[in-house]
Amino acid sequence: MRVVVTGGAGFIGSALVDQLVKRGDQVLVIDNFSAGSEKNLEEAKNASAKELVIENCDIRNSETTKLITDYGPSVIFHLAAQVDVRASVEDPLNDLETNLVGLIRVLEGGRKAETTKIVLASSGGTIYGEPDSKQLPLNEDAPWNPLSPYGVSKLAGGLYVNTYSSLHGLRGTTLALANVYGPRQDPHGEAGVVAIFAGKLLNGEPCTIYGTGMQTRDFVYVDDVASAFVAAIESGDGKLLNIGTGTETSIQYLYEEMALASGIESAPEKGAERSGEIERSSLDPSLAKKILGWTPQTNLRDGIHSTLGWFKSKKEESS
Repeated sequence: MRVVVTGGAGFIGSALVDQLVKRGDQVLVIDNFSAGSEKNLEEAKNASAKELVIENCDIRNSETTKLITDYGPSVIFHLAAQVDVRASVEDPLNDLETNLVGLIRVLEGGRKAETTKIVLASSGGTIYGEPDSKQLPLNEDAPWNPLSPYGVSKLAGGLYVNTYSSLHGLRGTTLALANVYGPRQDPHGEAGVVAIFAGKLLNGEPCTIYGTGMQTRDFVYVDDVASAFVAAIESGDGKLLNIGTGTETSIQYLYEEMALASGIESAPEKGAERSGEIERSSLDPSLAKKILGWTPQTNLRDGIHSTLGWFKSKKEESS
């Protein structure tokens, strides 16, 4: 099967590419490498260099549409995005251009190529906004209430996918992702807290917990998330599906588990609460189980050990 993965050199995208290559798929990666790295694709290149094509292109560029049209994929996985919530507040126009104009460039490529299916990466942490804690874990019937331009653009992206399905027969599934973590996540910039803690713990630097540390997130391992994208090839048409564990984990507990796994006994530093931060979050994956046959396979402790092991190996390689 010929497939396109936008953002395929990124943290989640490269994990998906690995699984697709192992399936025997022919893969075109479109990435501008603003956040991703070609190093993330080394494993896939080594496994199937002839079946992997990598194009350096910004999804906002009209060349994206041409690349997809010429390649003629059966399936498109759209993961390329502007993902920084704070940056979307500071520069909403850039967020719109990347997440919506870029998406339309991709959809137009799929339409012209007569692609069968598109699977869109959305954000379960932002499209629902600040939920009533009594509703946790949130299911797909929870009301939409994005509180940032990023959340609005990800929500609108799913609606565009549905519209292209109605107008042009391009079947679509939108996956609302919880807090994804694992190997290859960048510990700098707008990184997930697991990657930030991993980088600091292995460098012997103090970690900072902002606010009380009792704020919760739903941490789902990257390989499990990649498996959900693969499962959506054949199922989930027209659906928004939550991809999480349904379990709340406090940032304080996360730190304690990661410090224990790193052999570190020092307490974290405390920082002021960050304005606009959601207090509690978790996503109910029941519908994904029913429709995709998908459930997360990696528990948090195992995922932490795997992630720390990867960060440690990269640290040793660079020393």
